[in-house]
Amino acid sequence: MNEAFDPTVVDGILGIYRHDPSAVISILQDIQDHYKYLPKEIFAQVSKATGLSQSRIFSVATFYENFSLEPKGKYVIKVCDGTACHVRKSIPILNRMKKELKLLENEHTTEDLLFTVETVSCLGACGLAPVITVNDKVYPAVTPDSSAQLLAELKEVEANA
Repeated sequence: MNEAFDPTVVDGILGIYRHDPSAVISILQDIQDHYKYLPKEIFAQVSKATGLSQSRIFSVATFYENFSLEPKGKYVIKVCDGTACHVRKSIPILNRMKKELKLLENEHTTEDLLFTVETVSCLGACGLAPVITVNDKVYPAVTPDSSAQLLAELKEVEANA
């Protein structure tokens, strides 16, 4: 589960950057690293501390694809759909993972906030295609069956935690 919003965490991050408005991207990155997304509560706080308008900060957060305004799961799974992965059948892997996690077509994160499944344009590991990452750990030569097995293993780890 994602932790509750704590303004002191954001204050600490702002302090690292000395409330510098030119560091807004770094500030947002650090906040997202902590929460795994950008909680809506941060916009007013970052605005007040940096002097930037909330709309300016929001526009930065929505311009860059790397930022998320929605909570993400404990396990963020990225399925590469770059050319090499696509021709080696990455979409059936994506479909199998979504089926195993009971995610609807437009859903990316499970209700329990355990898994988020996203597609990315390229993971830069074309020679290992098709590739997925789980929290940035690379899994090469994935198949729909091996992706389902990986999900089962992660679920087992969580069940025993």
